[in-house]
Amino acid sequence: MQSFYFFQHPEAPFTCVQKEPVFNVEQQFVWIDCTREDVVNRAEQWQQEILQNTQIQVNEYHLKDLLNIEHPCAFDAMEDYDLLIFRKLITPDDQINSGENALEKHDTIFGLATSPVSFIITSHALITVHEKGNHAFESYLTRIMNIMSKSIDEQNKPRKLATTPVDLALRLLNSMVDGYLDLRKPLSRRVEFWQQELLQGNRRFAKWHQLFQENMVFQQIENLCEEQIDSLQELRDEIVENYTHLKGKKHNEKQDIMLVRVDDLTSHVERIQKYTVRLSTAIQTAIDLHFSAIANQTNENMRILAIITAVFAPLTLLTGVYGMNFEFIPGLKSPIGFWIMLSAMLICTVGLLIYFYRRHLVGRGERSVIDMLAQQHNNQHVNFLWFLDYEPIKQTMKEVEKITKLK
Repeated sequence: MQSFYFFQHPEAPFTCVQKEPVFNVEQQFVWIDCTREDVVNRAEQWQQEILQNTQIQVNEYHLKDLLNIEHPCAFDAMEDYDLLIFRKLITPDDQINSGENALEKHDTIFGLATSPVSFIITSHALITVHEKGNHAFESYLTRIMNIMSKSIDEQNKPRKLATTPVDLALRLLNSMVDGYLDLRKPLSRRVEFWQQELLQGNRRFAKWHQLFQENMVFQQIENLCEEQIDSLQELRDEIVENYTHLKGKKHNEKQDIMLVRVDDLTSHVERIQKYTVRLSTAIQTAIDLHFSAIANQTNENMRILAIITAVFAPLTLLTGVYGMNFEFIPGLKSPIGFWIMLSAMLICTVGLLIYFYRRHLVGRGERSVIDMLAQQHNNQHVNFLWFLDYEPIKQTMKEVEKITKLK
């Protein structure tokens, strides 16, 4: 558990920070940062320490909420303080221990793990409870340590420090949400991988279970974003209606700034939610294309089988007729009957192939389906004089017409 005291510079209008309380200056607020290890094993003792340092009596039910590692995003307003529980998506940058030796076990849903971050906000104090290894908090604590290593006159030069507890809470939330944006590239690569697996044609797709888990992860992220947006909206309503944790001479100005930051934070979460929806839609589109390709290939196979059946049906009829056990069949004892029958079968086969070709049932080439439908609509019957449509023959026919008219 670490304490940071924010106070106003004695001569300049900006905020400074120190590890110990500074007297004879205007105190802004105190930030007490705790890990879950500080609370889980010694809840009652931690509650008494918070009461001694900040004069805040944490409600017993809220203490149970803080101890619940699976508590959803929530916001609750009390007379003495406000409680905000924000579930953070565990990213690769986090060093949170979730293995067998972890203090608490996370409920991993389809490979998605989240971690609760709790904020107790008052007009003079901010209490945060998070798991050890949270990258957003570790980065911000490192920044605060670097600022405290400087003199008081130089602490406000690189970046202005928070002036109110809610301002600091929103900055920490913004740092956590910005970490989500780094997940866009790996998520996009995963979607591209599944698109390639679904649309490849050299082998059958069999990873349906893994694909189902990937799709469920996107749905869980979308649900998490909805919970976060609801909690932030309740926080914003509290700021607008009766938020008493903003103090200072420019009360309205600070309130407007807080509202802008809450809206910006909500907008970031909505961006992540919309991006997740787009990725889920891309996977669903790839699944639809996969089944469409399978259906198209099945139709192509059935078309080929139907053509083969149609070509051999007349041949089967002829062989069946001349295979009957009658004593007198025309041409049965003719010396050229066999060759006549082969010629008839050959002519029948060639005629059917020409018919199918003219109907674009075989040898489609690069003709589109729309062109085929238009061809079928315009030519409902087979034109046996199709060779007259060729351009050289058309020119010859025109010249013959001219000669005939001159005569």
